[in-house]
Amino acid sequence: MITSLHTMIYSDDPAATRAFFRDVLEWPYVEDSNSEPGWLIFKSGPSELGVHPTHCSWEGKEFNYPKHHSIILMCEDIDVTVSELRAKGAEFVGEVEDHGYGWVIQMVLPSAGEIQLYQPNHALAYTL
Repeated sequence: MITSLHTMIYSDDPAATRAFFRDVLEWPYVEDSNSEPGWLIFKSGPSELGVHPTHCSWEGKEFNYPKHHSIILMCEDIDVTVSELRAKGAEFVGEVEDHGYGWVIQMVLPSAGEIQLYQPNHALAYTL
């Protein structure tokens, strides 16, 4: 049976992106002995998987999205988390915004674009 969920981030500078997860987010990791030195695989904690529609109507608005996949980091208190991560050198785009399903901000990953950080206001599946 399925035992876990493995996510991947593609980066122009994998060492810098890995250093961010290791040093700023302080995620535990193993080093893959079957790959080049420094190839870190991180423990990312509890997870959830949501399946979203590519086309929908919500609150009188139409939404259309291309087929894609997204990695989103969740937290319990977004203001505290953003403050703590900024103190460690993390950069963010814009300010925390209410998106209806939770509070959201975009965090910059070194050499890998942006990733959403959010404090959900929905029931949490990872606690099941």
